[in-house]
Amino acid sequence: MENSSQIYTEFLPISRADMEARGWEQLDFVVVGGDAYVDHPSFGTAIISRLLEAEGYKVGVLAQPRYTDCEDFKRFGKPKYGFFIGGGNVDSMVSHYSVAKIPRAEDEYSPGGKGGARPDRSATVYTRLAKQAYPDLPVILGGLEASLRRFAHYDYWLDTVLPSIAEDSGADIISFGMGEHQTVAIARRLAAGEPVSSITDVDGTCYLTDFDHLPEKYVECAGFKKVASDKTAYAKACRIQMDNQDVVSGQIIVQKQSEKYLVQNIPAKPLVRWELDRVYALPYTRRYHPIYEAMGGVPAIREVQFSIIQNRGCFGGCNFCAIQLHQGRRVTSRSADSIVAEAERMTHEPDFKGYIHDIGGPTANFRFPSCREQMLRGMCNGGKHCLAPTTCSHMIVDHSDYLKILRRVRELPGVKKVFIRSGIRFDYLMADPDDTFFKELVEYHVSGQLKVAPEHCAPNTLAYMGKPPIQTFNKFKDKFYELSKKAGKKQYLVPYLMSSHPGSTLSDAVYLAEYLYKNHMRPEQVQDFYPTPGTVSTCMFYTGLDPYTLKPVFVEKTAEGKALQRALLQYYEPRNAEKVIKALKMPHREDLIPLLVPAEGRRAVQRSARRAEAAEVTIHNDGTYTVRHNGKGKGRPQGHAAPANRSAGGRQPSPGARFAPRSAPGHKPKNDQQKENTTWKNTNRKK
Repeated sequence: MENSSQIYTEFLPISRADMEARGWEQLDFVVVGGDAYVDHPSFGTAIISRLLEAEGYKVGVLAQPRYTDCEDFKRFGKPKYGFFIGGGNVDSMVSHYSVAKIPRAEDEYSPGGKGGARPDRSATVYTRLAKQAYPDLPVILGGLEASLRRFAHYDYWLDTVLPSIAEDSGADIISFGMGEHQTVAIARRLAAGEPVSSITDVDGTCYLTDFDHLPEKYVECAGFKKVASDKTAYAKACRIQMDNQDVVSGQIIVQKQSEKYLVQNIPAKPLVRWELDRVYALPYTRRYHPIYEAMGGVPAIREVQFSIIQNRGCFGGCNFCAIQLHQGRRVTSRSADSIVAEAERMTHEPDFKGYIHDIGGPTANFRFPSCREQMLRGMCNGGKHCLAPTTCSHMIVDHSDYLKILRRVRELPGVKKVFIRSGIRFDYLMADPDDTFFKELVEYHVSGQLKVAPEHCAPNTLAYMGKPPIQTFNKFKDKFYELSKKAGKKQYLVPYLMSSHPGSTLSDAVYLAEYLYKNHMRPEQVQDFYPTPGTVSTCMFYTGLDPYTLKPVFVEKTAEGKALQRALLQYYEPRNAEKVIKALKMPHREDLIPLLVPAEGRRAVQRSARRAEAAEVTIHNDGTYTVRHNGKGKGRPQGHAAPANRSAGGRQPSPGARFAPRSAPGHKPKNDQQKENTTWKNTNRKK
């Protein structure tokens, strides 16, 4: 605690000049990242580079290198041992494209928040460029993007199945999960002179090999060619992969790619408490590099600069979440002293205003593993969830340790407020018989709004998501508002909701809209299900099968169907009225139209419908034509048939106007009315 207030200001080298200023002629390792260089423990590049530095290696950081050629990879000269590469905190494809596959103009992890600073599939591109620059140097590819693509996987953006990223990228080793153990082990062995081709036994890594060099014992899942052509095989492979991601019970997995075999070793052991403390005590400057100042900084730092990560892993195991395949389902957490020391250090930073934005992680209120059995035998397999559909009787439910930490941080001089923004698992909170934490959460740690994730309310959809029934959320919601009222605070819940998740039918979406209406909830932000690699839900999306039962699952893939489900979540918006009415009519829930669709929206839809009524045109012998609107009204002679589709000036004749054919040479109007209208029409055409 004596040195906790020390503020670090020295960044790692980003150029040859920085190396020379330190008196270095050659780096040991170059750490390449898809994000701008932000030296903060919320960024993977910062953790890996600082960890290597702590091991005594000379390290340079190559952030968002140019990707049109390999020249940036030669910036420092040839590193002694190799490259560690990551695609960035956010998958580059998710960063670049919306769920509708529309390019995004912004990237919060890039200078000035502007897109275009990294390529699509950045992990693959960077690895190829590093190999192009120095073909004989080892490349270790890690981070989220690589971790989730380590097996043959469905690629949403290409709508096809791709082989392992190990094959596509040419990396020597894939490091999956949180990579500290793997990084240290590989670096030490490379520095000792061991060839990278023989480093095949590190937990938490994958590599490619031929049949003759497969390990003695493993489980095999269907190969790339099989899963690319057989959706049942894909679903079965998904289950094998998910069932072997526990450090206690997991086995080595083998999957044939195009020619070679991918070998996934068992997952690396999660960092224990003292190891986590050490990682978060490394000398991060907690800022973006000064070179970005003139470019507008790096927006992603704003939310995390004064936030503290207190845990890793999540035993919630939601099917749409990539955490279980990346961080894993075993929760580990930092010590109270480590967290308090980091908070105390924040109070000395010049930009600190007294507010700590978060003390959390993947799930803020998890501090311990889910149960003692998990530590002995591993997590339950077969798609079983600790909290859904009900809380497991073996669950360790305890908020007391987390509460003590929050109290200590609240009492620090200079700290005005400590918020929790990374998300509360409400079902875990409701399983705690002691409501002390709930009361203090409401009184001290909500910044007006608390984010929670019921995701849906339809039983069928929630079951496919791996979420608890909506009744659990209802109890939490009622108690939250009750405690807020007792505390004299006007606070709100901000629910995360998802449309078009596998299993969600249009009727389920209508059920959710009705629920939102009855509970006076108007979500400002809603999300379509995004099929990212490496999740059970993405497997369902692609195969239409539940990988644990192999039973069919309804999947909404049409653009119209998705739009209808999404509109129902924001039924109150007049702009959504037409879609909501259509969505309600399809399952015959017209009774909800007066409740869900604002009067303004209903009127607009009626006007639009009248304008869009199909017209029946009859051409008469004299050249006039009659328009009938769905059989309503009397036929009206409208004029000459030939130019009927040419309207000048945008004006249309008023109903009842009688038109003759366009005047031909020598044509005389039959009467004054016809003459008058012909004159009006000709005037209109001149305009």
